[in-house]
Amino acid sequence: MEVQAFYERYPYPPPIDDLDATRRRSQDRERRRAEFHLFWPTRAYREDCSILVAGCGTSQAAKYAIRWPAARITGIDFSATSVEHTAQLKRKYQLDNLLIEQLPLERVGELGKTFDQVICTGVLHHLPDPAVGLRALRSVLEPQGAMHLMVYAPYGRSGIYMLQEFCRRIGFRAPEGDTGALLAALKALPATHPLTRLLHEAPDFRSEAGLADALLHPQDRAYSVPQLFEFLRVNGLAFGRWLRQAPYSLQAGLMSRIPGALRAANRSLEDQYAAAELFRGNMMRHSAIAYRDDNTGMPRVSFDDEAWLGYVPIRGPDTVTVRERLPPGVAAMLINRAHSHTDIVLPIHPREARWLEAIDGKRAIREMLASEAERDAARSLFERLWWHDQVVFDAAPRG
Repeated sequence: MEVQAFYERYPYPPPIDDLDATRRRSQDRERRRAEFHLFWPTRAYREDCSILVAGCGTSQAAKYAIRWPAARITGIDFSATSVEHTAQLKRKYQLDNLLIEQLPLERVGELGKTFDQVICTGVLHHLPDPAVGLRALRSVLEPQGAMHLMVYAPYGRSGIYMLQEFCRRIGFRAPEGDTGALLAALKALPATHPLTRLLHEAPDFRSEAGLADALLHPQDRAYSVPQLFEFLRVNGLAFGRWLRQAPYSLQAGLMSRIPGALRAANRSLEDQYAAAELFRGNMMRHSAIAYRDDNTGMPRVSFDDEAWLGYVPIRGPDTVTVRERLPPGVAAMLINRAHSHTDIVLPIHPREARWLEAIDGKRAIREMLASEAERDAARSLFERLWWHDQVVFDAAPRG
């Protein structure tokens, strides 16, 4: 009840009444197609999925309803304030494909439905028993369904946890505490404090609700990479991939510059991901795609056999190609605007530029090759594009 009362006082994210920008983006079918194949690379594209947004807050479910007009969206939240804000957006934008219910996540089974996709971001780590919540979500996930989870990560939030403990030590609590006074106190933080950088960079601290959610939440825990993998395993789920995998990859950014003797290339991917989290040190959250552990058709992208030749690459909506002021011998530099780590850039060499320009979302990789002699170089490029979050693949059987 304490957490519910907290969100009635501080609805999160801060309510909005304008979804016009989301509506404009939703008109791009290729954006939706890229998102679909991020979750299901081996399934044929479809738009009429059933989607649950669990702990939808004030606007998340409405945004999904606008982005996926042919899908059936259900949003649940235990906060009456959040549900009412979402209902207002539903009425304003005539979102007939959206059902909104006031319901705790742990009781999702009461809906009597199952879903192709379950979205639960920023919620499980606030539950009194996150495992109960995760098992409830798994129980309503279709056998071939996909789940998007976001949970807090511990190391990048060290400054936040220090300030949470500071507030407890001085007896500062929500909602009776003066958040204005707290914000003023934060301005006096020394430049060397771990939270100082976040105060300058994170938009959450610019609103009362965001400040309260970060520093005054009555219930909050975080998961390291090994803890998250174990959390999934014991609750009947299998890790699929990271929503943005480049920061975890030994092939991208600063991790690719670590001397070979230290890069543990022979270790499991889970160990590599855990090592990346420790080396980077500033990951604040983990966003993962997971599937039921009894899913017999687990989506899988691999370059270990010949299947990659049949993949149809699709450029991501956040990818940018830079062609000016480049280092010698580089034809383009690729970045992904969704990455918060600025070290992740991908140089494209002149011999590779032709394949990059040939990506149209329709042709398979084998159709882009002029000869068998190009196969090794092409495999190297498309594998790097994938690890750098520059492409997703439509690997569904064709024709």
